[in-house]
Amino acid sequence: MGEVVAISVLESPIGRLRVAATSGGIVLIALPRSGGTGFRGWLERVLPDAEPVEGLPTLEVACRELQQYFAGRRQEFTVPLDLRGTRFQLSVWRAIAEVPYGETRSYAELARRVKRPSAYRAVGAANGANPVPVIIPCHRVIASDGKLGGYGGGLETKRRLLAFEKTAPGQGTLL
Repeated sequence: MGEVVAISVLESPIGRLRVAATSGGIVLIALPRSGGTGFRGWLERVLPDAEPVEGLPTLEVACRELQQYFAGRRQEFTVPLDLRGTRFQLSVWRAIAEVPYGETRSYAELARRVKRPSAYRAVGAANGANPVPVIIPCHRVIASDGKLGGYGGGLETKRRLLAFEKTAPGQGTLL
């Protein structure tokens, strides 16, 4: 048996999330209103020969941890990830994953962090290609001037996530 993929749909305060996992971990989270090739297109391009299966333990963990996050009871994720990207993208995603809950970093700061100080636009592109938003908190990345920049789920969703993370743990709401 080759690679397998399991998919779940999770209702959240920001809308319906589609979550995909392989036996290695979470591989994709599609936000509501996200553009690009779409959930199925991404899966067909990145995992063309994966066999669909019912549920995987990592998928259940991810859904539970996402629900806890949206309820204000989780600030860090422990679910394993199975990231598919270039070496540069992976380095950017690791740097984004280190941005603490309730804080932000600029594209320029992340470029310096990955030792490519002039590559802030490439960091922005890698941020936009993040396949597991919320878990890798790309909503916490902003422009140097404090503007929000783009977000796959829309700027209003980014604003809501940032505001939610500024509230006391367990006190915020995304409604």
